[in-house]
Amino acid sequence: MSKEMKELQKGWHSVMETVHSNPHVVAFMNSRVGQYLDDHPFVALSMLVFIAASAIPVAFFLVFVVATTVIACIGVIVMEGFVISLGGLTLLCVLGGLGMLSLAVSGVLSVCYMSLTTLLSYWPTPDLSKKEIANGSRFLPSNPPALDQDDANKKTE
Repeated sequence: MSKEMKELQKGWHSVMETVHSNPHVVAFMNSRVGQYLDDHPFVALSMLVFIAASAIPVAFFLVFVVATTVIACIGVIVMEGFVISLGGLTLLCVLGGLGMLSLAVSGVLSVCYMSLTTLLSYWPTPDLSKKEIANGSRFLPSNPPALDQDDANKKTE
C-alpha cells in the first residue's frame, strides 16, 4: 500500500473515532433505530442518500416560502397604502361636496330671509292715529272680561 493511502486511512480512522466518541452519536447508536441501522447498512445508506438528495428541493421550497412571504408582506403594505390613499381621496371629495352644499343651502336661506324681510317691510299696516297709539285703545279691548262671576253679578245689581 502506498504512503498516501496509509495517510488517508489514518485521517479517515481519526474522523471515524471523533464521530463515534461524540455523546449524541453514542446515544443514537444505543437506541433501537441506531441498532437497526447498524444491523442493516443498506437501509442506512438508502436513508443517507434520500436525506442528502432531498436537501436541495427542501432548500428551494424554503427559499420559495420565504420569498413569497416577503413579497406578500410588501404587497399587503402597498395595497393597504393604496386603499388608505383611495379612502382619503374619497373622504376629501365628500367633504368638499358637503362644504359646497352647505354654502349653497346657506346662500338660498339667506336670500329667502332677505326677500321675506323686504316683502314684509312693504306689507300694508292699518293707519293708527297718534292718539290711539298713545292710549293703546286700538290694542286693548274696551271692556275687560269679568274674571269672577260674583263680581259680574254685583255690578249688574
